[in-house]
Amino acid sequence: MRIPVLATSPARLLRGRIVSFLRRPHGADDDGALVHHADGGLLIENGLITAMGPFAEVAAAAPAATPVTDHRPHLLMAGFIDPHLHFPQAQVIASWADQLLDWLNDHTFPAEQKFADLAHGQRIATAFYDALIAHGTTTAVAYCSSHPNSVRAYFGEAEARGMRMLGGKTMMDRNAPPALCDTAQSAYDDSKALMAEWHGRGRALYVITPRFAITSTPAQLEVAGALLAEHPDCHLQTHINENHNEITYTLDLYPGHADYLAVYQRYGLLGRKTLLGHCIHMNDRELGVMREAGSVAVFCPTSNLFLGSGLFDKARLEGHGVRTAIATDIGGGTSYSLLRTLDEGYKVLQLQRQRLHPYETFYWATRGNAESLSLEDRIGTLDAGTEADIIVLNPAATPEMALRHETARSLADELFILQTLGDDRAVVETYVAGVGMKGGGNIPIIF
Repeated sequence: MRIPVLATSPARLLRGRIVSFLRRPHGADDDGALVHHADGGLLIENGLITAMGPFAEVAAAAPAATPVTDHRPHLLMAGFIDPHLHFPQAQVIASWADQLLDWLNDHTFPAEQKFADLAHGQRIATAFYDALIAHGTTTAVAYCSSHPNSVRAYFGEAEARGMRMLGGKTMMDRNAPPALCDTAQSAYDDSKALMAEWHGRGRALYVITPRFAITSTPAQLEVAGALLAEHPDCHLQTHINENHNEITYTLDLYPGHADYLAVYQRYGLLGRKTLLGHCIHMNDRELGVMREAGSVAVFCPTSNLFLGSGLFDKARLEGHGVRTAIATDIGGGTSYSLLRTLDEGYKVLQLQRQRLHPYETFYWATRGNAESLSLEDRIGTLDAGTEADIIVLNPAATPEMALRHETARSLADELFILQTLGDDRAVVETYVAGVGMKGGGNIPIIF
């Protein structure tokens, strides 16, 4: 559903059970980490939340004749944020392969070559964004292909829907098919041009995107570092320590470096806006460097399981002071749903006796991921002044969920039901800048 969000739009009021996080929760009894209004109201004006609180109070302060959409008894939460996925891999999901490098060569690289064609990219973008909206994802950080047309298709569709999206052209100048390879200079020039075209345009933010050390020469990593130094307001994303063969190959290509992260450190790619996908097989030195740089380790549970890469050790990373996020990693990942991703992440951590409370997981997918992007002042909460990206969740959406929901005794129970059994059917509506995109909103009444 493509509805351009207007710069000015009439006020509207959403009613439902509001849940929004104030900070990271510390265990099952930390009710002070979140706001929960059993009968809450959100006032939306011009794409922003201008008031949040008990419904009676918010309604009393709303402009006269403000339409009300009543979502009771469902939950209203901030839209999900997905900080690592691959736009050109929408047709690669569920492709059988051995492990990471085989999967890239056999499936991913052939699919990405098609994105030189703008029309192909636009067709995939429509389906890609439909899937995000269906699953309640309102912001994502994507790798596009190495073709500028891929970036234009990605951001063009986001602009048509008014979405807060981040992404960039993948930089890769070796160890890939010629049709995907750029050069250090062309990657720099193309990235600069795309930044000028898209960064800060509407809700778009550009991300400097060297795929990983294997597909970039030292010269290309050097220009990636130059881009980050020249544009410190941009994010940078890449992959690290996902697979043992990947690590070995990287160190063969970059001899003389202490470890994988030392390569990125050498070329100035680390900082608070650096997103490092996977971070499974990290040594202590690497974790210390990440802590000092403030870079983010992005956990991708479904792809780590699908490709047999290993188990993300959240407790160890965070014990070293490393910031973390959680993501779908489409298309190595196997679901667009952050609910399904949280469930698989819970299981990965449970195998390591790192039991997560549902407050912690839903914080991670909303405010936590916003904090990992340094965007918590704009997205990830339902605070007044933030962008009105909101999802409506039904913990009894399917017969199985409804049966379990009969015995729910707390908000935490309901969140855990959503996480464990939920999918796109549990997402009743997805609001982007205050506009319902999924079509599940109740008929507004005039208050």
